[in-house]
Amino acid sequence: MEILTYVLQGILALMFLMAGFGKVTGSKMHVEAFTHWKLPQWFRVVTGLVELAGAVLLIVGYWYSTSAMAGSLLLGITGVGGIITHIRVKDSFKDTSMILFLAILSFVVLYLYLA
Repeated sequence: MEILTYVLQGILALMFLMAGFGKVTGSKMHVEAFTHWKLPQWFRVVTGLVELAGAVLLIVGYWYSTSAMAGSLLLGITGVGGIITHIRVKDSFKDTSMILFLAILSFVVLYLYLA
């Protein structure tokens, strides 16, 4: 079970490193997405920093399990916020599915550390 936890943790860290970096650097895709969601661009940067912090906590979590738990909880809550944002603007399930998957994965990693 420990290997599964580490693999899922690595996938989450990689996905949120990429997403957070794209938001912080202002990639065209993320700028357009936040405009579509009617959210201010400063919130895109804040969201990116939160995602990067969560990914770093997951990486540190390979050595300190409490960091992995904190990172997965932070990213899970961030994912729930993303899901609510997609629902608020009536995005399709296809557009919502990735953040839904990542939120579920975050809570699975948290559960695996707590179990």
